[in-house]
Amino acid sequence: EQAEKRKAALNLETLKPWDTEVDISGKPALKPFENGQQLIGKSIRCFNNISPDLGEKLNTMREYGLFDVESRKGKAPGGYNYPLAETGAPFIFMNSAGTFRDLTTMVHEGGHAIHTFLTADLELNDFKHCPSEVAELASMSMELLSMDHWDVYFDNEEDLKRAKRDQLFDVLKTLPWVAVVDQFQHWIYTNPDHTTEQRTEAWIQIFERFGANFVDWNDHREAEENLWQKQLHIFEVPFYYIEYGMAQLGAIAVWKNYKENPEQGLQQYLNALKLGYTKTITEIYETAGIKFDFSEDYVKELAAFVRAEMEKI
Repeated sequence: EQAEKRKAALNLETLKPWDTEVDISGKPALKPFENGQQLIGKSIRCFNNISPDLGEKLNTMREYGLFDVESRKGKAPGGYNYPLAETGAPFIFMNSAGTFRDLTTMVHEGGHAIHTFLTADLELNDFKHCPSEVAELASMSMELLSMDHWDVYFDNEEDLKRAKRDQLFDVLKTLPWVAVVDQFQHWIYTNPDHTTEQRTEAWIQIFERFGANFVDWNDHREAEENLWQKQLHIFEVPFYYIEYGMAQLGAIAVWKNYKENPEQGLQQYLNALKLGYTKTITEIYETAGIKFDFSEDYVKELAAFVRAEMEKI
């Protein structure tokens, strides 16, 4: 459905791989901030608008120099939140360059940072280290909860709407890609003697089954055949990926609760984070007011909610 809208907006008969990333309005890339300090300052304001306590936590990080956000020559790539065991405070590392993706990285890692603060006083260190179904619930939920307060990053309403649309489209794209990567990994390890040709054939079948057929790869088959190689998890942490899909569904449900009742939805989310790993994953999700559920009906319900929110923008 989104692909058809994109084709119509771009006046194209088919979508090439690069057509899925361009802005359909033809406008230049979003510019939510000018430099690292502005990104930090605006993010503190954003979190403060969600809850003054959240803004105060990020401000504490700024005061103690616990952000390293600007890209520079020789700096390691990537972005992460790292808990500092002795102080209980988090450290956020990233490579910002003034893009919209940097904004979402910051609020994502900011969600992890809030999780670090809220679990700092748990008695055992292992209680502070959650499986990714829980850890990524903290960060992915914050990407969505913060959207109502993204006006601090943008000077005009149209840019704000573009940012929200892009974010929700990315949320929907995440789920089929996670399914593709997970099923491909299962095929690899259950067929250990496969040839390169067999692996390529399996990849194409799986990739196209989960919605890739709306993009025209005809002139770029080699790129399509090797697309799986961009997912480092396949090489570095086998089978560590389906959890992102689980957490994304959870994040949508947290956001749904927040939209229906902001005060209650936020408090349930924070109560869940405070648990660390002192409860089971199911119990943590229940504390957040959501279900640890991947049934077809539940996925459809959450997808319909995202679709409805996109139509409001």
